[in-house]
Amino acid sequence: MQLLRYSLLLTALLGMHPGASAQIFRLPKIGDIRLPKPRTTTTTTTPGGKVSQNEAALGLREALTQGISKGADQASRQDGFYLNKLIRIPFPPDAQRVASTLRAIGLGSEVDRFELSLNRGAEDAARSAKPIFISAIKSLTFSDVWGILTGQQDAATNYLRRTTTAQLTTAFKPIMQQSLDKVSATQYYTGLVTRYNQLPMVKQVNPDLNQYATEKAIGGLFTLIAQEEANIRENPVARTTQILRRVFGG
Repeated sequence: MQLLRYSLLLTALLGMHPGASAQIFRLPKIGDIRLPKPRTTTTTTTPGGKVSQNEAALGLREALTQGISKGADQASRQDGFYLNKLIRIPFPPDAQRVASTLRAIGLGSEVDRFELSLNRGAEDAARSAKPIFISAIKSLTFSDVWGILTGQQDAATNYLRRTTTAQLTTAFKPIMQQSLDKVSATQYYTGLVTRYNQLPMVKQVNPDLNQYATEKAIGGLFTLIAQEEANIRENPVARTTQILRRVFGG
């Protein structure tokens, strides 16, 4: 009786029932078993070797932060704009005939004084630019981070320029206006344009000085950021942190 119970139990375990034809039960070979593969973090190959997506994004943000920090510090020094031919802000193009006409009637020194004050305004405003730019950098999500890292010398700077210029302009304009007022650039400009518009037979002008100065100052800062980005890509000494060396090469 006990033997019959064992027989019935074995039959149930093997999926058989009494009276069914005998079936052979085989265990699978070890080589036939397919274990699930472990999940891995997305990686890519950069000049510094294989890095994760998070590492690459962190390295890129750090490179841009370093670039804007050095760029803003350089631009905010006295003559940081005025004596740098790459970013010096000239008389507004829309009012070049104002400058030419006033120089022709002996007011060249006043034109020069205005241009100096215009660049002084940009230098003063650059001191406040750093936190605005860094905030924009931190809020970026680099979905195309791989293309940036393997792109041109200024690929990251150009990406930042495309994606943040509008918001940076909005935030930077009031700061620039305060700086222009502080160094009397607005006062000098208003005086020059007023005197020009009083001349006979001239077409009156009155370009938006703040808009012009803001665009030129932001453009100048991006120029300095691009220089620093190229430096980080090319010069190992410029990679001052471990993550920069990992992403951009040791």
